[in-house]
Amino acid sequence: MNSRLKLVMKSGKAILGYKASLKALRRSKAKMILIASNCPHLRKSEIEYLAMLAKTQVHHYAGDNTALGTACGKFFNCSVLSIVDPGDSDILTSTKE
Repeated sequence: MNSRLKLVMKSGKAILGYKASLKALRRSKAKMILIASNCPHLRKSEIEYLAMLAKTQVHHYAGDNTALGTACGKFFNCSVLSIVDPGDSDILTSTKE
């Protein structure tokens, strides 16, 4: 998962953060949402609900928000990440459930 995420950050377009991800979901721009394991339950359920309405995939990332931020190549925490354009990565097809 981390290698695919790095490829998305390099060749595609991703939005980090809760508020920006909500905006992307409302505008139906997000193709997939990644949620960290220690994201608060209320936020998690709100994102899952909006993703269901927008027919967007949701993936629960195994690591916490520090690991998700590090996997993106950033030096800060990130609890929610939305992928707008996967680029050269096959992240959308490989994580279908």
